[in-house]
Amino acid sequence: MDSVTLLECTSPDGQQPADASAGRIRTAAGSWHVVASRGEPAVTRPDEADVEIPVTDSLSLALRGRPLPAADRRVLGAFASYAAVALDQQRLAAEAQAARPIAAADRMRTALLAAVSHDLRTPLASAKAAVTSLRSPDVNWDAEDHDELLATADESLDRLSHLVDNLLDMSRLQAGALSLFPRPAGLEEIVSRALDNLDPAARGVTVDIPESLPEINVDPAILERVIVNLTENALRYSPPGQPPLLSASALGDQVELRVVDRGPGIPEKARDRMFVPFQRLGDTDNTTGVGLGLALSRGLTEAMGGTLTADDTPGGGLTMTVSVPAVTEPGYEYEPGQRERESTGGNGQ
Repeated sequence: MDSVTLLECTSPDGQQPADASAGRIRTAAGSWHVVASRGEPAVTRPDEADVEIPVTDSLSLALRGRPLPAADRRVLGAFASYAAVALDQQRLAAEAQAARPIAAADRMRTALLAAVSHDLRTPLASAKAAVTSLRSPDVNWDAEDHDELLATADESLDRLSHLVDNLLDMSRLQAGALSLFPRPAGLEEIVSRALDNLDPAARGVTVDIPESLPEINVDPAILERVIVNLTENALRYSPPGQPPLLSASALGDQVELRVVDRGPGIPEKARDRMFVPFQRLGDTDNTTGVGLGLALSRGLTEAMGGTLTADDTPGGGLTMTVSVPAVTEPGYEYEPGQRERESTGGNGQ
């Protein structure tokens, strides 16, 4: 045979016809298209074929070359039936693949509603209660109570603003619409600003950043947010008397910042899930946010050309490592560990 072609009969709008209309569409001009073909020339309509094997009401196997005996036609009929089943399976798989993003979006919306239903309502309710109490004409608040209510409203609105900022940034990341302004910057200064934005508990955080560390090419405001998120998480799970450690070093053309805590850690099998939005790894008390911090931190870090990974802390705990591009001299590449040797005056021998 010169060619074998699997043809499909479709309606004028490109849809596969219902069985009742298949016979009518088979006779309509321009209603056939090639699904698959082998050999030359390909057949474009059943009436052009030397042999036609109808498969279904809308599928036909068309051959060009020479007529075939009945026995060969029966073999081709069986082959064509298998081809039709394979085509159906391929289309079902494609439909399932196309439906996955929609299903994922639905799951994301469901998770979002479940996560923020409490976290949005709680700070709003607290701020509302504090303001309503202050405005009540039936109560005369002393100065201490007045200041405490104001502080409650301020803290609740800060929590609400932080939550909304995280949600907006996550949506921008997923839409590819986050604006970045990378430039050379010093990591020590960024870390210092990040710790200044945290609660007084952050004063106990240990910082170990060498003065010889090269500058990094990042958006300082974005990296600052990443450090705030990671340090807040480390503080939340650090046991009393064992504050987190922030240390940094250079490795090749990257600078690594490690946020080390001595908390309970996270099982290795759960570490991929910890970076999924709205995951608290079993924590359902809604007291630690909507589970966006780590997902957002990884997304922001990767947007700057870096990586965020999680590892065990030797002796127990979790170490989050942020790796971002270092600013190097034009045309010069550092070997791994070279900056450390240069900073100590060693020659590596």
